[in-house]
Amino acid sequence: MAELVHSVKEIGLLQPIVVRRLEDDKYELVMGERRWRATQEAGLETIPAIVRDTSDDVMLRDALLENLHRSQLNPLEEAAAYQQMLDDFGCTQEVLATRIGRSRPQISNTLRLLKLPASVQRRVAAGVLSAGHARALLGLPSGDAIERLAQRIVAEGLSVRTVEEIVALGDMSAEDPTPARRRNKPVAPRLVDLADRLSDRFETRVKVDLGKTKGKITVEFASIDDLERIVTLMDPNKQAE
Repeated sequence: MAELVHSVKEIGLLQPIVVRRLEDDKYELVMGERRWRATQEAGLETIPAIVRDTSDDVMLRDALLENLHRSQLNPLEEAAAYQQMLDDFGCTQEVLATRIGRSRPQISNTLRLLKLPASVQRRVAAGVLSAGHARALLGLPSGDAIERLAQRIVAEGLSVRTVEEIVALGDMSAEDPTPARRRNKPVAPRLVDLADRLSDRFETRVKVDLGKTKGKITVEFASIDDLERIVTLMDPNKQAE
């Protein structure tokens, strides 16, 4: 917000807000709340606005689309927005993906987060658990098992990769699912952190290995569509082409 306020002070508001006309020459904000608040803080008396005649359902859709492109939207808020659009407008995941410029697998994977127990959803919304942790937890058979492992993640600081291995082994009591032959191989904490960040970024499992002379990154994908989604995340300009 501070950067936006500074930009508005220096060069003005480049993108108009969108409003709709109400009675008595009043207007209701449809899109651009952050821009509106930034111009107020910057002290502008007048700002450019587009007046649109729009019904309540169209206004809701536009507001949701605006929300979906906020950088600070957490995974649960994004999933809830997807679900609201599917429920309110009766569209399919494929149509929604086309409308907002995202892949269907990405939307499907995000919607799965709504199946988590409420206590785990709260941890994801608060940023205590990452979206990668949450997707790994969904591989467990029951809500109780998910909650127990979620508590372990918070208490022990388990990485996404470790959680995936615990879920794959199905042994909730295991302290470390890594095979003995792999425990003997030291792994730099920074490499683990980078692998976890890439896993969260690409919403899939990512391995980072470092040898004596070179390193290797392995990115897993489930299908061609999933691979296209990952490539788009690696190179956003690819989507525009």
